[in-house]
Amino acid sequence: MSIISSNSSRGVDRLLVFIVAYNAETTIRDVLTRIPADLNRLFEVEVLIIDDASHDLTFETGLLVRAEETLPFPLRVLYNPVNQGYGGNQKLGFHYAIEKGFDYVALLHGDGQYRPEALPELMEPLRKGEADAVFGSRMMTPGGARKGGMPLYKYIGNKILTTFENRMLGSNLSEFHSGYRIYSTEALKAIPFPLNTRDFHFDTEIIIQLLRAEKRIVELPIPTYYGEEICYVNGMRYAWDVFVTTLIAAVQRLNIYYARKFDCRPDSSSVQRYQEKSSFPSPHQLAYERVPEGARVVDLGCAGGEIASWIRREKRAHVTGVDVGAPSPDLELDAYHQQDLNDAETPLPLAGADVITLLDVIEHLNDPEGFVERLRHTADLKEDVTLLVSTGNVAFGITRLSLLFGSFNYGKSGILDLTHTRLFTFKSLRRLFRQAGYDVVEEIGVPAPFPLALDHKWASSLLLRLNQWGIKLWKSFFSFQMFMVIRPRPTLEMLTKRSKSSSALRSAKVLNGQSTAETDK
Repeated sequence: MSIISSNSSRGVDRLLVFIVAYNAETTIRDVLTRIPADLNRLFEVEVLIIDDASHDLTFETGLLVRAEETLPFPLRVLYNPVNQGYGGNQKLGFHYAIEKGFDYVALLHGDGQYRPEALPELMEPLRKGEADAVFGSRMMTPGGARKGGMPLYKYIGNKILTTFENRMLGSNLSEFHSGYRIYSTEALKAIPFPLNTRDFHFDTEIIIQLLRAEKRIVELPIPTYYGEEICYVNGMRYAWDVFVTTLIAAVQRLNIYYARKFDCRPDSSSVQRYQEKSSFPSPHQLAYERVPEGARVVDLGCAGGEIASWIRREKRAHVTGVDVGAPSPDLELDAYHQQDLNDAETPLPLAGADVITLLDVIEHLNDPEGFVERLRHTADLKEDVTLLVSTGNVAFGITRLSLLFGSFNYGKSGILDLTHTRLFTFKSLRRLFRQAGYDVVEEIGVPAPFPLALDHKWASSLLLRLNQWGIKLWKSFFSFQMFMVIRPRPTLEMLTKRSKSSSALRSAKVLNGQSTAETDK
């Protein structure tokens, strides 16, 4: 819906028409005079030109037009003493729009490549509350881009890059590379656009941010116009920058790389931190397969209880959940204990447990060594209990390669989660349990959760197969996560108890007149 600004003296939405300009002395007057006066009927309009350290008289021409007082709206002209780049100039304009309380900001180019006359039509979805951003697309009209003079190499490059971006980002835009855009300032406030590049692929980064922030993008067709303007874009470098930026954003969805500027997902109680992974090779699936029918299970760090509920339902198991948070209203468990696993003073509810699950939990503990030691010495722990443990593999190939190039990134989730207190490899996790008196009876490499990151089933299926094949060749390098089946060795107390019990039995038989030899038969 439209946001009425309290700063508007007329009680209508405020629109900033923002013109990025660089060496546009010969075109800027024409762009200004073509902005439709009809916009004043629906919006309180202001026009802002930011001259990005031009070498010509762009700034002076803008001032001259303002002095003539022939425009139907206020005009402000600013000059950057140091060139900020195409992206950097946009940041200044968007900051201005937010700071001055505008509701919308429309981006035009000072070279006249995009028709100002299309503004009223492009504003309609925003005015009606149907969009958070509107893009003018040159690709929606069949053949229109080429008829408008777009060079063939640019047309082909646009198509290839847009297809790649849509596939990697799960979007369906007709083009990512139009510079004719209108944004709601509320949408701009919701994304960290100041962190974006100063270069030309700023436009790609802001689209990714809007998609991640789940903002509504509407495309409308616009005519293509290529005149005698000078293009300052290095096509090959631009294509490479777009490719790398899109790849980084896609990889971040796999939680193996983190870029703060793409961390735009809205906070919501419906967004689960502990994502369900039961439909593909994952710790959840592996744990489910190893829980016997009718077992008594204690799920330590059960989060929302989705996996515990699934095991309880499908395996007819008795499941107790333990976590620091309050139980969910729709939790389907037999029992729930609200308990901080870092609290060494409170006993864990492990009585009678056949299986204990620690799925993606051990890395969050303040003292993993102390925790597993305390676990093993729990008085009512069954001797034949099985622990199912999973955690991220910090020796995963992507992490190793990142380190090779001097990069190590923590993110909101994944194997380098910001909340992790410890990081493990197969060797260090195995050593943690062995030194605390456990035997690791099975260890499995787990592939990356491609189905959570990619919207195309065929692509995620292919990548899963390749990842699993790699794990067979080199487990420590290709495993995204580790899954281990662990059993505690008998404690000294247990062994002493066994010795006493066995001695008492044998002594009783001796006292009853039976020889030791007969007893051993």
